Amino acid sequence: MDYTDEIRKRRTFAIISHPDAGKTTLTEKFLLFSGAIQVAGAVKSNKIRKSTASDFMDIERQRGISVATSVLGFDYNGLKINLLDTPGHKDFAEDTYRTLTAVDSVILVVDCVKGVEEQTERLMEVCRMRNTPVIIFVNKLDREGKNPFELLDELETKLNIKVQPLSWPISMGTSFKGVYNLYNSSLYLFRPGGVTVADDVLAIKGLDDPVLDQQLGDYAVKLKEDVELITGTHDPFDANAYLRGELAPVFFGSAINNFGVKELLDTFTEIAPTPGSRPTDQRTVSSDEKNFTGFVFKIHANLDPRHRDRIAFIRVCSGKFERNKMFHHVRMGKNIRFTSPASFLGARKSIVDEAFPGDVIGLYDTGNFKIGDTLTEGEKLMFQGIPTFSPEVFKELVNLDPSKSKQLTKGIEQLTDEGVAQLFTQQQGNRKIVGTVGVLQFDVLQYRLEHEYGARCRFETMAIHKACWVTADDERSMEKFCRFKADRIATDKDGNLVFLAESAWVLKTMIEANPEITFHFTSEFKREMQV
Repeated sequence: MDYTDEIRKRRTFAIISHPDAGKTTLTEKFLLFSGAIQVAGAVKSNKIRKSTASDFMDIERQRGISVATSVLGFDYNGLKINLLDTPGHKDFAEDTYRTLTAVDSVILVVDCVKGVEEQTERLMEVCRMRNTPVIIFVNKLDREGKNPFELLDELETKLNIKVQPLSWPISMGTSFKGVYNLYNSSLYLFRPGGVTVADDVLAIKGLDDPVLDQQLGDYAVKLKEDVELITGTHDPFDANAYLRGELAPVFFGSAINNFGVKELLDTFTEIAPTPGSRPTDQRTVSSDEKNFTGFVFKIHANLDPRHRDRIAFIRVCSGKFERNKMFHHVRMGKNIRFTSPASFLGARKSIVDEAFPGDVIGLYDTGNFKIGDTLTEGEKLMFQGIPTFSPEVFKELVNLDPSKSKQLTKGIEQLTDEGVAQLFTQQQGNRKIVGTVGVLQFDVLQYRLEHEYGARCRFETMAIHKACWVTADDERSMEKFCRFKADRIATDKDGNLVFLAESAWVLKTMIEANPEITFHFTSEFKREMQV
């Protein structure tokens, strides 16, 4: 198979949603239908003892939520699927936003009972900024929820995008019968409650098939009326509008009961985009170029706690990645060879010899990589659009076991390398300050530090409004400023000076009183200096 055929086989997408909409359950059913797993795990269940493939961390199993993006690669209908299951909670949004830079399309999950929620709108805004193609899956039709037509109106209004139903539910709640596929005019009836792929799937061709009335009775009349209304108010599906990010196809179903999942997966793999071009600071890189390029969008420490391994996940953008071949690390300006690149299914990994555009591979890392780093075959360029993290909550890290100081230092260094929290150090008292976008991150950090590094700690709230980097052309001006505000100066992990403002008023005053100092509110300036 030649290079272009390999690109056409790839589908790389993320599943995103508000918390508890059913995102991870849908991911499990995709893996189930593909044969990647034999029995679907449960996010929260007293009956199902198997945990999900994507929520593999101990804290994820205990809390029943995703706290980090999971990378899942599998085959389906002759295609190579790269699926990224993202956290839904807003406190972990940074991981999700960054993941969206590494995919070509998105499946957005919406709870039919709650409709469009706050985090759903935020995630969709990020997709709209990049014109990322989006398919919407309205989940939990086994519960009594909002009227499907009302949901369509809500999706268009709140998500600011035109929608097109490609499947339609037959009732909902306790009387939910299945879904009608508007895309290929077929009907699928399912039995609820299964955790394996059901064999008793009934396919009926066309709404005029007499078997339809036999199976559905009065529900068949309502289905025909709904389909007639849909076809009368919606134009035929325009696949190109979907690929341009202007139209979002909508599917209905129940992930926990396998309703509508296979129809979604089949249609997605047919219409979803193949790997496309990506912007860099020098030029646009096309996926069909022969020279390899790729960027790091995620780092995970202790993916396997038994081996203390650190994995840098890289999205292949062009060319072919080959095991044991030397590649150029642009930021560090050196060449590196990778002897054990791996593909992942959650925590399960397999060594790969080659990878193509769209693939997501994990590289064993000894500390060479940072979020946003680029690998090439020698060309000096950096991929753009990888969002930077602006902390909103600040707490001091307090060691509860001085005998474990080395473990705590190593742990907080490695966990903040993952990019969802930032570490600042104040020279006065050697205080370590952690900044995140939400308080739940501190619970995760505290748990992982204790259980992965054996270091007990607590986090104490600090009166910090904003952390901003400070630079100056004149060294004497910077020295004067640092002496004047010594109790509010810290350094980040790269040794850059950071000003910790206790209030918005103080920050405004400092900016006005020190025109020779430049205050940076994102870390982008560091990348500009490196390039």
